[in-house]
This record gives sequence, structure tokens and C-alpha cells, in this order.
Amino acid sequence: MRKTLLWVLAVVLTLAAAVYQRMTGPTYPVRGEADISGTPVSFRLVRSAETARDLEITVKNTDDSLSGYVEYKYFKTDDPWTRVEMVRSGAVLSAFLPKQPPAGKLAYRVVLIKDGREMPLNGGTPVVVRFKGGVPGAVQIPHILVMFLAMVFSIRAGLAALDKAEKLRKLVIATCVLLFVGGIILGSLTQFYAFGKFWTGFPFGMDLTDNKTLLAMIAWLAALVAGRKGKAARGWVLAASILLLIVFSIPHSLLGSELDFSKLPK
Repeated sequence: MRKTLLWVLAVVLTLAAAVYQRMTGPTYPVRGEADISGTPVSFRLVRSAETARDLEITVKNTDDSLSGYVEYKYFKTDDPWTRVEMVRSGAVLSAFLPKQPPAGKLAYRVVLIKDGREMPLNGGTPVVVRFKGGVPGAVQIPHILVMFLAMVFSIRAGLAALDKAEKLRKLVIATCVLLFVGGIILGSLTQFYAFGKFWTGFPFGMDLTDNKTLLAMIAWLAALVAGRKGKAARGWVLAASILLLIVFSIPHSLLGSELDFSKLPK
């Protein structure tokens, strides 16, 4: 019963870390509400899109007197803003932003208009959307599932490290295998389909997702080596477990792949 509860705790902590990572990440949509001349508007501004199609920006509201426009430009450039008028279709105002190459980013802002009054959404702060290639489900789903299991086994191993009566070796080996398959192999394939490169972390770049995966892998391999020949290495296992929990909570796309538009031909 006690071991079952520890496994349940490991799953709960993994789910909590995954939700935190998702909701605090730079690809999570910007949500909010605004009041424009007495008309309430709820909005959801996306921050991740696919390269296969233009990105539709929508605002839902049934007030026909409400109109608006979207302004956009390439991220981290001095280019002027390009305006696109929003078109109403029923209860939806929409405009399209042009699709971009993998890792290309656009900054955009939505401005609604009623009775001659303009109201920029999100307090006027531009939203940044990053484009990525489509990742096949045969790659993405196993990547997510295996990484989830790696996190569960990692936390369970960390909890076991606190109990001198529990054996660690099988948990450590399972964590290393799952982390390697889910993070290094499937993670690299996911990166390739999304952004065209297998690895953009050290020593080739500063992609935080790749670098944190590499750091976690090194930590768990160190725990594996430290526990050879029957040694418990509880301190190593606990440290590796805590480290993986920390890096797992860091949003994937923070300091992620980013296209430098200044290097593209004009």
C-alpha cells in the first residue's frame, strides 16, 4: 500500500509540473477580457502556429458595431507595422497573419474599435507567435508519453532515495532509459520536424529545451555510475530527481529556436 501511494504521489507531482510548465510557457495563449464602450470582450491570442497555413486571429463578439484590425511585424526587427483589417463573419471578427518559416516569429497586436474609440487588447502589449512545422503524431505522442513516464520514475526514485529500505537500481536504470528515449531520441525527432534541426543545444546553440534535457541526462547517468557495484548512491539519485523536476517545470519553448530575419535575403 505504501509503495502504491508513492507511485500515485509521483504521478501527481509530474502532472502538477506539466501543468505549470504549460501554463507559464511562452507558447501558452494570452487570455483576458476587455470592455469597449460597454461591450465586454473575451479574447484568446495564440502564441504558437504551424508553418503550413496562415494564422487566423479571431475575436468572438455578437455586437455588429464592433470592428477592428491587427498590426504585425517580424519579431526583433525595426520593420514598420503592417495593418490587416478584421472581417466579421457572424459573431467572429478575424484577420490572417502570413505563415512563416520554422522558428520564425511575428509580433502582433489586436485593436478593436467601437463608436470611434480604439481599444488595444492585452493592454497594447504585442503578442509574439512562433511558427513551427507539424510534428507527426507517431513522434509527438510517444515523446510526450515517454517523457511523462521518465518524470514519474525519476520522482519515484527520488522518494525511494529517502528510504534506506528501498532498492534504487532498477528505478535508476528505468529513468535513464526513458529519459534517453523520450528526451534525446524522440525529443530530437520532434525538434527536427518542428524546426528543421535535430539538436540546437550545446555545443551548437543555446536552445533551453535541448540544454535542460542534456543536463538532466548527465545527472541521471552520473547517478547510474555512482550506484554501480551495489552502491546505493542515494544522494546522487535524490539530486538527479530534484534536478529533473526543476528542468521539467521550465517551459519547453523558453529560449527556444528563433529565426533571425536579418540573415534572410530581402
